[in-house]
Amino acid sequence: MTERSEDGQESTQEADLVLRVRGVQVAYGGRTVVHGIDLDIRRGEIVAVVGESGSGKSTTAHALLGLLAANGRVTAGSATLGGERLIGAGDQELNRLRGERVGFVPQDPGTGLNPVQRVGDQIAEVLIVHGRATKRGAAREAVRILAEAGVDRPDLRARQYPGALSGGQRQRVLIGIATACEPDLVIADEPTSALDVTVQKRILDHLEQRVRRTGAAVLLVTHDLAVAADRADRVVVMKDGRIVETGRTADVPAAPQHEYTRALLAAAPSFSDAAPPSRPPRDALLTVRDVARTFRVSGVGSVAAVRPSSLTVHRGRTTSLVGESGSGKTTLARIAVGLERADSGVVTLGDVVLPSPGRGPVGRWRSARPVGRRRSASELRAWRRRVQLVHQNPYAALNPSLSIERIVREPLDAFGIGDRRDRTATVADMLDQVALPREFLRRRPAELSGGQRQRVAIARALVLRPDVVVLDEPVSALDVSVQARILDLLTDLQRDLDVAYLFVSHDLAVVRRISDTVAVMQAGRIVEQGSAAAVFDDPQAQYTRDLLAAVPGTGGIESFARAESNSVPRREPLLGSAR
Repeated sequence: MTERSEDGQESTQEADLVLRVRGVQVAYGGRTVVHGIDLDIRRGEIVAVVGESGSGKSTTAHALLGLLAANGRVTAGSATLGGERLIGAGDQELNRLRGERVGFVPQDPGTGLNPVQRVGDQIAEVLIVHGRATKRGAAREAVRILAEAGVDRPDLRARQYPGALSGGQRQRVLIGIATACEPDLVIADEPTSALDVTVQKRILDHLEQRVRRTGAAVLLVTHDLAVAADRADRVVVMKDGRIVETGRTADVPAAPQHEYTRALLAAAPSFSDAAPPSRPPRDALLTVRDVARTFRVSGVGSVAAVRPSSLTVHRGRTTSLVGESGSGKTTLARIAVGLERADSGVVTLGDVVLPSPGRGPVGRWRSARPVGRRRSASELRAWRRRVQLVHQNPYAALNPSLSIERIVREPLDAFGIGDRRDRTATVADMLDQVALPREFLRRRPAELSGGQRQRVAIARALVLRPDVVVLDEPVSALDVSVQARILDLLTDLQRDLDVAYLFVSHDLAVVRRISDTVAVMQAGRIVEQGSAAAVFDDPQAQYTRDLLAAVPGTGGIESFARAESNSVPRREPLLGSAR
């Protein structure tokens, strides 16, 4: 019921209320996972909901839109959008509200769009369904929306399929779809978690400009405390399906009241952290010298993914490779592993030259230009035993049909190392080293959290005792507390096993914390490299300075870290297990 002042006018605060949530509970099967959520969001306000994976933040957002999984249901509470009910609304009513009055930006730009429908048609569909444009007019509007979203060559992009767009471009399309009808509320579920800092900044700038212009309210779901501190007016902290703290963004990081909030802040990588103490370089282990790679792209021609580039990974040390999406860092890392051929240049591991696969069937290795001596398939297998890879996505990297024991044991089977008893013992020991209980051996990936799956992927890479592990964005999909535990694990394993890391990441705070040396890539070239302290504290390249300037504002987090550095241990155990 709307409050009125003595002169009969509606309270301005109540009149501006866009979303009202009271006592919402959500259960999966018979287990309650969200317990009595109360939340208000007003016109023009950005509210960030933060918390660990499993805290209930995404479940709450999905419950408001009727997008819960088949076994999920709202068991209590209410939610209204400008007086119209969301929770309890029928399918027809929800279909009208979704898109027209509430827009939704999903987390994964790779799966958020229909892969077999042109981008322009997907934007136009929203306008047509809600009666905002005719079919012909919607096509023109789609191009305009793409242009407003900052997508280059909007006429061309509108005719393309999502697979032809980068992750940042796809996320802009999703924001365009969510805001096409100028809704009252936009719910954005981790909209930038997989994007590098410069693309992330552009995406968040665009989202903020769109909603500020229309006066829409935003519910921003994120595990990135820096993004929340930089963009939100208010922060809501969730733990175990409950709101444990809420307040203005200026207040919560500076003076957190709840123990859990303090632990989250302590776990967040921050530029208040000093770079690791400088360790003297050791012998060069993996050397990449003047490597280049060009791809042919349909309708575009030749694209130079990697221009002549060189870097060195030292034994027992970490070299990080950073840069924007499309800078060539992943291609260069794949060349180092032997999963991608180089057109020119040479990669060596000690005094062994990388076999160059080129194109063609397995066993017929060749390259456009000789890269060292051409070698056989068996020699390439020997290389891959010494250089292992950990993929970015812990949910897609493991075979869902295999037990954890079989997943970790598979490399031992492939290379015929030891007998069955030896392999079983080795796998069990490996799980101990990555701090997973041995009872997990019989489980399958679906029974593990994201952090636990990434530990399994690391165990699988290390079970062969390689000299080098290439880590391609290994923590970008994880929340800050799980991320901190994985980084601690990698540091401990490096110390115990004397393994070298080539660490690929777009998260500069993470890179600063874990690296001995850093190489910065732009447009396929390494434009700067040196010690972590030198690159971050005294960057020489303008591009490096631009990357650092794009890092989400962490002033409040850094202030907290400085104030609490002597009283709150980082990565406190109170957060519980990764599950």
